[in-house]
Amino acid sequence: MKYTHRSLLIVLAASALLLAACSPKQETPAPDSPVQVEHLDGAQTTRVTLTEDAAKRIDIQTDSVQLQDVGGVQQTVIPYSAIVYDTEGKTWIYVSPDPLTYLRTPVQVESIDGDDAVIAAGLPSGTTVVTVGAEELFGSETEFEEE
Repeated sequence: MKYTHRSLLIVLAASALLLAACSPKQETPAPDSPVQVEHLDGAQTTRVTLTEDAAKRIDIQTDSVQLQDVGGVQQTVIPYSAIVYDTEGKTWIYVSPDPLTYLRTPVQVESIDGDDAVIAAGLPSGTTVVTVGAEELFGSETEFEEE
């Protein structure tokens, strides 16, 4: 009987050590976040602001909205790579009004021709759009959201 109590004590002590090792550790405060997400009202639903280092890590690249003759009609054209589809099939782009600042903006795609997407009205020629890294910006909206 003494032997059983000793074994039980050893098992309980080992279990306590294992449970203590599984407890959450005290984390030191994180440095400034590489991304800030702001939810907006209006056409641009979200503003994502990156640090310079974060923009380099995800290799943000941009291009401009162009007006091109498509079938004899002036159309708004952007690189197809700028289009982001959400889980409901809606189409979005990220415009960059300032360095390291990106606004998620809904767009209506009229047609796709190779690497170009013809967009319904609403984007002025010369507007800067994200062509590489848009998916990461979109992901950052849900990954870093505060609840």
